[in-house]
Amino acid sequence: MERVAILGGGNIANHLIKAFLENQEIVLQQIYARDVEQVRSFENSCDITNSIRALKEADVYIIAVSDTAIGEVSAAIPSTSLVVHTSGSVAMDTLQNSGRKGVFYPLQSFTKNKKVNFRNIPFCIEAETKQDLFLLEKLAHSLSDKIYLINSQERRYLHVAAVFVNNFTNHLYQIGEDICKNYKVPFEILMPLIRETAAKIEAISPKEAQTGPAKRGDSKTMQNHLNLLTKEQQKIYKILSDSITHGEKL
Repeated sequence: MERVAILGGGNIANHLIKAFLENQEIVLQQIYARDVEQVRSFENSCDITNSIRALKEADVYIIAVSDTAIGEVSAAIPSTSLVVHTSGSVAMDTLQNSGRKGVFYPLQSFTKNKKVNFRNIPFCIEAETKQDLFLLEKLAHSLSDKIYLINSQERRYLHVAAVFVNNFTNHLYQIGEDICKNYKVPFEILMPLIRETAAKIEAISPKEAQTGPAKRGDSKTMQNHLNLLTKEQQKIYKILSDSITHGEKL
């Protein structure tokens, strides 16, 4: 049975901690966090510490901290065991530990108090050796049914694509909600549309699924829309409409 230590106290760390504590195949050996209050709720289930020097021996150390702290935290780990980070945008060689290195990246948006089903979350893994890759595959399969061997360069592409389909899309939801609030119409009416659009691209490509006035070249409707928007919303509307109309140039 593999022993895992998790270093971090943020959203990803908290979700991984919960998942490993519920996992019968893995032993959660220890949790490290600079601010132990972030992980205080787990103190009756697992050993916690705020001292790198107090780290127990583990088979895999999972670093789930901010991207800028990965190098510093990894450099302080004295063990020669496998050390991995969970970042989508940071290369594997950012790890500064003296021993083995890898990446254990769950491609999902995590909110601290929103439960997720890890079985449906893709894990992108990378390691320096076949033996460590096998170890990470085993670890990932204990949580998820979706495992991908993705190197650091490929992960960079995935991460920026994820920003478009997740962070930018969510910001557009916010703008839509702001418009609804401004004109006193219920945002919840749009929920079936949001769900259908997301479900549709599992069957056809996003390009095939594209609809709307920009796709049709309906300039009259687009101008009517612009008349209802703030200046900032108009800028975004024009940029996106132009991108849809001339998408083949991107």
